[in-house]
Amino acid sequence: MAPQKLTEYERKRLENIRRNDEMMAALKIHSKASQLSAATKRQRIGPSKSHKLSPEKKKNTQTESPMVIRRSLRARGMPPDSGGLDMDSIETPIKIPTPISSPKPSPRVMGPLSMRDAYSGTGSDRELTGTILSLEKKTNVDSSIKKESDGFEAVKKEENGDFSHELVEGVIKSEYFDSEIKIEKKEIQSCVDLWSMDLKPENIARILPGRIMIVRFWPCTDVNMIVAGNKFGNIAFWNVDSKGKEEGDGIFLYRPHTAPVSGILFQKSCPKIFTSSYDGFLRLMDAEKDVFDLVYSSDDAIFSLSQRPNDMNGLYFGEGHGGLNIWDERTGKSSSHWILHEDRINSIDFNSQNPNIMATSSTDGTACLWDLRRVNADKPENLKIISHNRAVHSAYFSPSGSFLATTSVDDTVGILGGVNFEDLSMVYHNNQTGRWLSSFRAIWGWDDSYIFIGYMKRGVDVICRSRRTEILTLQSPHMSAIPCRFDAHPYNVGMLAGATSGGQVYIWTSS
Repeated sequence: MAPQKLTEYERKRLENIRRNDEMMAALKIHSKASQLSAATKRQRIGPSKSHKLSPEKKKNTQTESPMVIRRSLRARGMPPDSGGLDMDSIETPIKIPTPISSPKPSPRVMGPLSMRDAYSGTGSDRELTGTILSLEKKTNVDSSIKKESDGFEAVKKEENGDFSHELVEGVIKSEYFDSEIKIEKKEIQSCVDLWSMDLKPENIARILPGRIMIVRFWPCTDVNMIVAGNKFGNIAFWNVDSKGKEEGDGIFLYRPHTAPVSGILFQKSCPKIFTSSYDGFLRLMDAEKDVFDLVYSSDDAIFSLSQRPNDMNGLYFGEGHGGLNIWDERTGKSSSHWILHEDRINSIDFNSQNPNIMATSSTDGTACLWDLRRVNADKPENLKIISHNRAVHSAYFSPSGSFLATTSVDDTVGILGGVNFEDLSMVYHNNQTGRWLSSFRAIWGWDDSYIFIGYMKRGVDVICRSRRTEILTLQSPHMSAIPCRFDAHPYNVGMLAGATSGGQVYIWTSS
């Protein structure tokens, strides 16, 4: 067979291969590669090649800690852990059974606590006690300012024997009220000019460390004083009229509790203050005796505190999961205890026209109306239920008692009115304060016209009751935080206090 004739390209290719082989041989590349390959094979061959564990190896693995696989509570079918949250931020849409008695690890002072020992401020608090004692005969004095009732005028009537209602000659007869209510057909103007409300720098102060849970005006006309409680159990007094003075600018700080303060209540006949707390204590501050006296103690938290307008000897407070306790000061005992809700009671309020009618709000997602004359201890029955999709943090009657406003985490403010409170409107409002802010609680102003609630962009939203919508937002360059809890001065119309989670208090005034 004749040799195949190579092309020019193939001849050059063979020539290049021959030249490369000569170069590799001169550099001894092939011998080096063979030695390296042999060394690698020797390392792989030996007793450690086996994948079987020796007896000694097995013994060591038994003493080692087992591998822990982290799984979320949701993946394990368990409820979320809220131990690190403040109790005011905890919402329980799923009912979790809790033990009947749970010991409290933190120590508590079981007895009277002197104001001197509870005082946490700088300097002396003698100026405060002197001011309080001077108000002994001035607290709750009659004001020259008459609160408007939004066109409602109360007249005398006899008791109805049933729960029926009828409209006769413009008068509603209702079991809800001890008196008939005459409906005026004319349009009633509000007693405050919202557009004249202003925030001045001298009416701003940081009076507490941490989150403010409740803020109140001292109910008198002689002095403008703020009383507030925070999440650490502190109670602060701010004498607004003493601004500019050298000694502490009128701010005095105490710590009578060891947990968040849930209620501040003023005694009408004397300058004494009841305070309640999540620590289960109900205390009475008596400036004359210089003491925070212990009135009541419980293993359960106290979440709310109130008092009927016609009963100065009874204290109503929400205790534990859905319980309402009525404490009689005269006997020093609990006169009644009812389970009204499936979860804690966040607010308690009474109707100004008929103090027998009570409103409660609860984390169980409802607000309820109750007739105290008809509450059965074994199975309490309410007059009306207002249902929300999530926790309800407040339910307050309007000044006239003709309307009710509820605030829920489901981003709504409920407004109820009409006969039997059957007229219900839900106003949208962003109530998502999160875990670092106190929950929003809408309050009424000085009449039935407007409702005030916090605004997440550092302001105060104003909801018009008649229009069922927001009409105005109070904002100021001096406001550096979000106001969450409010109080309207009971006598000085147009004076509104807003408290933040940073311990500040802002006071708006109207010209």
